[in-house]
Amino acid sequence: NLQHPNILPLYDSGGAGTYLYYVMPYVEGESLRDKLTREKQLAVEETVDLAKGVAAALQFAHEHSVIHRDIKPENILLQSGQPVVADFGIALAISQASGTRLTETGLSLGTPHYMSPEQASGDRQLDARTDIYSLGAMVYEMLTGDPPHSGNTVQAVVAKILTESPSPISRTRSLVPHNAEAAVEKALAKAPADRFTSAAKFADALVNPAFTLPHMVTMARPVPIVGGSWQRLSIGLAVWGAVATVAALWGWLRHEASRQVSRYSVALPEAEALAAVAEHRIAISRDGQRIVYVGPADQGSRLWLRTRDQLHATPLPGTEGAVNPFFSPDGSRVGFVTATSPRAVKVISLAGGPPTTLTDSLVDLGGASWGSDGYIYFDAHLEGDGFARVAETGGLPEPVTMPVAAKGEAWHAQPDALPNRRGVLFAVSHGGDLREFDIAVVDLAARAHRVLARGLTPRYASSGHVLYVTADGTLMAAPFDQDDLSLAGEPVALVEGLGVRGGGRADLNVSTDGTLIYTTGASTVGPRPRELVWVARDGKVTPIDPGWPGVFSSVALSPDGTQLAIGVVRDNETHVWIKQLDRGPASKLTFGGSYNDRPAWTSDGRAVAFISDSGQNWDLFAGRADGSVLPQLLRDESGNIREAEYSRDGKWLVHRSEFDLYAARTDGDTARTPLVTGQFIELTPRLSPDGRWLAYSSDESGRREVYIRPFPNTQSAKRQVSTSGGAEPLWSRSGRELFYKNGNMELVSAAVLPGTTFTVGEQRVLFSTAEYQNAGGWQVYDITPDGRRFVMIRPIGGPQQARDELIVVENFFEELKAKAKRTRD
Repeated sequence: NLQHPNILPLYDSGGAGTYLYYVMPYVEGESLRDKLTREKQLAVEETVDLAKGVAAALQFAHEHSVIHRDIKPENILLQSGQPVVADFGIALAISQASGTRLTETGLSLGTPHYMSPEQASGDRQLDARTDIYSLGAMVYEMLTGDPPHSGNTVQAVVAKILTESPSPISRTRSLVPHNAEAAVEKALAKAPADRFTSAAKFADALVNPAFTLPHMVTMARPVPIVGGSWQRLSIGLAVWGAVATVAALWGWLRHEASRQVSRYSVALPEAEALAAVAEHRIAISRDGQRIVYVGPADQGSRLWLRTRDQLHATPLPGTEGAVNPFFSPDGSRVGFVTATSPRAVKVISLAGGPPTTLTDSLVDLGGASWGSDGYIYFDAHLEGDGFARVAETGGLPEPVTMPVAAKGEAWHAQPDALPNRRGVLFAVSHGGDLREFDIAVVDLAARAHRVLARGLTPRYASSGHVLYVTADGTLMAAPFDQDDLSLAGEPVALVEGLGVRGGGRADLNVSTDGTLIYTTGASTVGPRPRELVWVARDGKVTPIDPGWPGVFSSVALSPDGTQLAIGVVRDNETHVWIKQLDRGPASKLTFGGSYNDRPAWTSDGRAVAFISDSGQNWDLFAGRADGSVLPQLLRDESGNIREAEYSRDGKWLVHRSEFDLYAARTDGDTARTPLVTGQFIELTPRLSPDGRWLAYSSDESGRREVYIRPFPNTQSAKRQVSTSGGAEPLWSRSGRELFYKNGNMELVSAAVLPGTTFTVGEQRVLFSTAEYQNAGGWQVYDITPDGRRFVMIRPIGGPQQARDELIVVENFFEELKAKAKRTRD
């Protein structure tokens, strides 16, 4: 008569001759034993979910004075992923049918590996706590892969149950949360009085990060050597010359139970420093015990893991080229995105083993998040530039959002899944600089989204707040209502000086225990004023017009070298301006839409083509350089056009649509022809002055390099030009040189030898481009007709390098609750 969703009903029981029987419904699915045989160990989150379901069944039965007596994996059936406890009441059924006590029938009710000590010793006075022990033994096996006690015979197992303590879970699986290990240890106590008094309390402890046992406190949190704070510890360690690094790290290691807010910097050794990449670089586990970040590798970058009880980080094998790290909800696995082609979402277990690819379809670099609903949300190359999700077990991605062109939305990225499984926070770009980003939330049921505030990199804090960063690097917070997916109070500024990089990405993450981590550093892109400069081949710099600073995003020099077409960011919009050289006037060329950029001159110098969001997608427009005729739509592709360039004779237009390269004739049949398409990311197509060769960059080798193909028959041959990284190829006007930026941010000149085939001669470095704007994805420099100077964009005040400084704030929720108060219901 036990009616509970986690209990398999007992329809009937009795005896037929010498046989005892019971009747239950058929369940479609497998048993927990089948699953453990196949997988051996289960993820922490899955283990806890299954344990909670079984505990709910036990709690209900115990409240009705029924004890199971034989909790084991074989008796847990999995129906649509939910546990159903079978054989409930079989002890009572057999007892009623036999008319005698179980211990007197010779039946061994209870499986040895999961028997409580009192059950194993034949105690006739069993209560609910025997089931709690059995559940604890089962959870132990789900986490470690083995039951608490093993032996060659039943007698050996029983002897260990009565006399020995199980090996600590952390000895087998070090990344299991401390509270889960403590809860299982308490459930497996020898004396019933030392166990949980109810199954519900056992379940609560499994999900409570603060639960611990008295003897485990000093194990979980190291004791300060000198005094009670990391500041005093730093003084004691100064005599060893280790003040900066050890003192800064100690505050995170000790993780005091005090609710006082504390901030400190973790100085990362050079060999373990944050990598200089544009993507998201840090993540913290929900329980605050582990940090994963993008650090150095022999070539490029990889993920590094640091835990509270370690002084140094360790690299994660198999994560070379990884960016955008994120933790699974239970903290046992780390997901990441590969920065090289084919870009993929991958997952690696912290217990060991190679990464698993979940999807390599449509993946982009705008961030990812592992939701509690079993999906991983990630930035994707979808039509319309929304973001997507893929099941945590892998499969085909499905779109989640679609930008609304009528509202000026260009693309969606940086998803952060809410814990209630109802929505996902994300960032909205309007196609211009960082000041044009919004944070928004999508209702997963309705698939509709709403904008919350102006900012980027949104993160949900379990204190009931949304965190985000403004374009100038200010950390903001606002109360958030998960029920109606809206702000519940006014945003407030908390911290300044966060680093913001390309694509509106900031390093920001927060755990459920109130530990905040972020990185500082100046923004490498955004509204910082810049100037246009001439740079000679020897690196000597001459300002073009010191009286005209601005936020410049791109530049193109007219064929005769007398005018510049420039992308200028102003008032949250980007427009193309035409600048007369020799300090002549500048005039605005574009007026429609909010994003007009990446100009390219026609071969006669009379008109300028550019990318614009004036239509439904990013389309190609063109207008007279003197402004006498308003710009008109030139090409409208099904996807977004990202770059374009005319051939010197004006007969061809080469362009990039998303990450594939195409060509189209300007007269006659203007249908596009594919040049280089496929799974890799191709950028910056550039035709040689004689129209015979196509230069471009691709990541097909795993690193971005510059390649050459014959034009227009691009499939007939291919030649790699760069050898140590290459981007933004640019031909000299004579066609005798090909310039590009190498992996060390240096401008390289590659001599092109005359002949019927493409031959590269000497390659030499001209100067460093580190202090100039480096977009990578499109051209941000050009060369004069005589080949003696380059026009470049330089931030005013010199380069600003991101500092590898990781900031940790403990008990951050106390500050949130005090400053960002809920004012709306």
